[in-house]
Amino acid sequence: MNSKAKILLIYTGGTIGMRKDFDTGALKAFNFSKLLQRIPELKQLDCDIETISFEEPIDSSNMNPEEWARMATIIESNYVEFDGFVVLHGSDTMSYSSSALSFMLENLAKPVIFTGSQLPIGDLRTDAKENLITAIQIASLQQNGLPVINEVCLYFEYKLYRGNRTTKINAEHFKAFTSPNYPAMVESGVHLKMRSELFLAKNKGKELVVHKNLDNNVAIVKMFPGMSEAVLSAIFEIPSLKGVVLETYGAGNAPTEDWFIALLVKAINNGMHVINVTQCSGGSVNMGQYETSTGMKAIGVISGKDITTEAAITKLMYLLCQNSAQKDFKTSFETSLRGEIL
Repeated sequence: MNSKAKILLIYTGGTIGMRKDFDTGALKAFNFSKLLQRIPELKQLDCDIETISFEEPIDSSNMNPEEWARMATIIESNYVEFDGFVVLHGSDTMSYSSSALSFMLENLAKPVIFTGSQLPIGDLRTDAKENLITAIQIASLQQNGLPVINEVCLYFEYKLYRGNRTTKINAEHFKAFTSPNYPAMVESGVHLKMRSELFLAKNKGKELVVHKNLDNNVAIVKMFPGMSEAVLSAIFEIPSLKGVVLETYGAGNAPTEDWFIALLVKAINNGMHVINVTQCSGGSVNMGQYETSTGMKAIGVISGKDITTEAAITKLMYLLCQNSAQKDFKTSFETSLRGEIL
């Protein structure tokens, strides 16, 4: 007989956990141990829910690698006891956090589902209840006593996405996220429509390995017409900088001017990792498709393929702590580790 799934709800901060003080109109975090009282519908779910909250919930704009390590540590400490984890998080940096956790949690065999809301849980028109209830329901799904999902995901507005494939696209609509290069894995309607062919392959009994160190000596540089040599040179000469995610045009195109290629050559020869990702909201980098990217391919710029900027920067932070040689680093980055690229 299957026992009920045990789900750990981790509150890090964000709009979802706020309630309005009707005297002042200000939003403040409410006591998450009283969650079941505020959302009685949760009692109808076929799972046992426990909650844990950051002592001081943070606005997701203040998210950083130390907070990611804190989340990973909570999951690691409770991994054996629980069947799934739902992380409540502010929407602004949720795609960065779900990407980072996907790399930090190697050999994950249980669901870690990020969710949040655009309106506080106590608001009349809140999206928080549906997001929270369905995220918990999906996290508790089991087949033959094993979790159906075994990866880091993001659930928002009726869709479950792979976390490291998402990006936030709207600050006002309930449909705040999109996954430009990978379809939604579950859609919530009258029934849950599962697309199991899109799930990551089941983990064959490997032990969870939690990587808590990330190297944030990195930068994102968005190319624009008229970017000067002085600006780009100044960035590349930051003393501690180890890697740059370069947001280029279209399918990975950038200027062919001599100074631009010379700067990249110098940076790469000095051991810096330069990742080429597209500024476009969807699509893939294909260096060599056009003459404007052939030069970058020849000098060893790393192709981000169809990776999001959020996944590219967090993967860069993760791989920098693996201490691999430059050639191996390029191979690792261009290989899918957690389903983040095709």
